[in-house]
Amino acid sequence: MATAQAASRFPRRRAVLATLEAVIRTDGITGHRRSSFAFRPCLWCGGGHAQKVIPFSVLDLAPIIQGGDAGQALRNAADLARRAEGLGYTRYWLAEHHNMPGIASAATSIVIGHVAAATTKIRVGAGGIMLPNHAPLVIAEQFGTLDALYPGRIDLGLGRAPGTDPLTAHALRRTLSGDVDAFPDDVQELIGYFDADPTGRRVRAFPGTGAAVEVWILGSSLFGAQLAGALGLPYAFASHFAPALLMQAIDLYRRTFRPSARLQEPHLMLGVNVVAAETDDESSYLLTSLQQAFVNLRSGRPTPLPPPARDFAARLTPQEAAMLDDVLACAAIGSPETVRARLTSIIARTGADELILTSQIYDHAARVRSFEIAAAVREA
Repeated sequence: MATAQAASRFPRRRAVLATLEAVIRTDGITGHRRSSFAFRPCLWCGGGHAQKVIPFSVLDLAPIIQGGDAGQALRNAADLARRAEGLGYTRYWLAEHHNMPGIASAATSIVIGHVAAATTKIRVGAGGIMLPNHAPLVIAEQFGTLDALYPGRIDLGLGRAPGTDPLTAHALRRTLSGDVDAFPDDVQELIGYFDADPTGRRVRAFPGTGAAVEVWILGSSLFGAQLAGALGLPYAFASHFAPALLMQAIDLYRRTFRPSARLQEPHLMLGVNVVAAETDDESSYLLTSLQQAFVNLRSGRPTPLPPPARDFAARLTPQEAAMLDDVLACAAIGSPETVRARLTSIIARTGADELILTSQIYDHAARVRSFEIAAAVREA
């Protein structure tokens, strides 16, 4: 948590700190906006189930494949964004990662501009910016600039993880005095730079003041759920790689949500790995690229995205197989029918307001096809 000194620097911080501390003391129960985990309606089953179709969005890690390069990855990102826009996806997010040879979106705000320029109406943003790596003013200016160029289309998801290894995190932050414990302060400072009425603020963001940037909190633990609820912001949970605390985080966010000027009702978006193909066998084969990437990353040796390998499962150790089962617990892998059933189950179990889908597939055409299938499933 932030220090008393930090609280004095940001007047609104005291109230948020008190809320977060109360959440922690009472195991997430504050008495505000309790909502039970009733079984919410699924999207596609009839007979009293279906009420509405929820939005689907895209999370693109801009994969650099083995044998490819960053230029190809960024061209593929623009192409996929155009296709996603045509397929009716709501937003297209890119993520900040550093020192990862398989991800081309390290300079996230620049890549967002590249994708926004290639599209016309889909929302484009960060999923997310790892705020402890940056001064909040710099991010406000960058995203204020993006909003000036592409008004009404820019999202800013904020996370507190480094998005890299400790050595690289030190290289990124060597001139910054902040750290992950100051994340709530930094979020409020950043949002303050977007205020249309900056009365009393001596430091202002130009561009940025009055920018219509949609701010989200990202998380894979209960901390992000607590903060999003306390600040009244939309919340995106990283269930595409860290689903262990999914249900607890959802429940905590909804029960502790306080309406704000930015959001009156809680809005929950879940990350889901989707690898869709014409058959279950083909999708399982395509999935092995992501599986190899996970194993390499967790072994401390990240690589470009490998091509699929039919014998990969046979090479896994029991520990590696168990790890993959855990990280892919919230995934939809298979034929259109299998993906439909799996997404229906995830939505019904969680009551998600939106899904953000990611498909780490080696072949670009197969990756596009996966998103086409997912879009068709949504509209079925």
